[in-house]
Amino acid sequence: MKRRYRNGCRNLVAGAVALAATVTLTGCGSVTGNNDVTLRLVAADYGDSAANSSQGYWKDLAAAFTAANPGIKVDVSVYSWEEVDAKVAALDKAGDAPDIAQIGAYADYAAADKLYSTDQLLSVTTEADFLGPLADAGKVQRVQYGMPFVSSTRLLFYNKTLFEKAGVKEAPTTWDELEAAAKKLKGTAAVPFALPFGREEAQAETMMWLLSGGGGYTDSDETYAIDSVENTKTLQWLKEHLVAPGLTGSVPPWQLNRQDAFDAFTRGEVGMLNGHPTLMKQAEAKGVKYGMVPMPTYDGREQPAMGVADWVMAFKSGGHRKEAGKFLDFMYEQKNVTKFTSTYDLLPVTTSGYRAALAARGGSADDLRTFLGTLPTARLYPVGKKSWAAVSENIKQNIGKAVAPDGRPEKVLGSVAEVARTSGG
Repeated sequence: MKRRYRNGCRNLVAGAVALAATVTLTGCGSVTGNNDVTLRLVAADYGDSAANSSQGYWKDLAAAFTAANPGIKVDVSVYSWEEVDAKVAALDKAGDAPDIAQIGAYADYAAADKLYSTDQLLSVTTEADFLGPLADAGKVQRVQYGMPFVSSTRLLFYNKTLFEKAGVKEAPTTWDELEAAAKKLKGTAAVPFALPFGREEAQAETMMWLLSGGGGYTDSDETYAIDSVENTKTLQWLKEHLVAPGLTGSVPPWQLNRQDAFDAFTRGEVGMLNGHPTLMKQAEAKGVKYGMVPMPTYDGREQPAMGVADWVMAFKSGGHRKEAGKFLDFMYEQKNVTKFTSTYDLLPVTTSGYRAALAARGGSADDLRTFLGTLPTARLYPVGKKSWAAVSENIKQNIGKAVAPDGRPEKVLGSVAEVARTSGG
């Protein structure tokens, strides 16, 4: 998941030349001499090389939209995930926010009253098509400003070859079964269970475990419940049953990043870990035979999976509400949603896209069906809270301390909860 001011346009063009990442660039005015409107859109790149950059998708989408709406052109700039959020923030600070941004978070802009709400932009049909949990995650004070773009959920991956060598016959469904499997794997796998509590994505790994323990970052009323009894028990269990017995490998969890864990899994060194759809292709490319099951829970009863979504938002500053809404309606048509999600092995955010993905057959579509099954009830980060960025950063820095030899889960969670309280809720 732009108004044309002179300085902003110069910066945009300079950035486009430097990055070679701008498509359908049409000039430095939001309105041309023919009274055509040009929408400015900034988007993230989901590709991992020039060959599969998202630029191609946006170029085709913009061209198809303009062909159907001759009076509206779309000028798209595509940036890597490492820089796209900062790019939009800089443009906004300079008074040159894009008309539409597809980035990682929206709440700060919504809280500052800089965004159109979805009911000001979208047709009733488009707005109603969003999957419920994703639409809810896009709300601030019960008003939706963030539009989900793509999503993913997380599942437990396990190495079938290592399971067979260790004599583990079934994938675990409870924490006790997971611990028992990890103990058997200790003799055959360098890392029985990879627990990436390092900075890269500790907030995700933590949330998966909290949910499986009957807790989470928020309660049923979407109020922060970070230092709840359930969450404390979850981290205490991890510390005592996986980390202390040496079932998480030689690299301490607080030093292990997600991609490092994924890489070790694709080398055949990890018995189990939590992963998202990207890991499927990475494992297949290395010839790893793997299985995927829902995250085991503390007592075997079903708990919500963790979901992640990227976001689209429309800024008010350019005044192109009507034109932006038309483009967004077009972007969320099922065929366009499916084209993007199938290209990058991601999950759709709309009911129509979800049904199309369920109906698809063959290749990665079959594998994605396991992830799709967890999507309708998935729980997402509390991205609608202004404080989430600060809370997430604190978790990244500190949650690993909770499972260290001298760690105290209640103290670490209490510290994170204090950040939530003092950062505006």
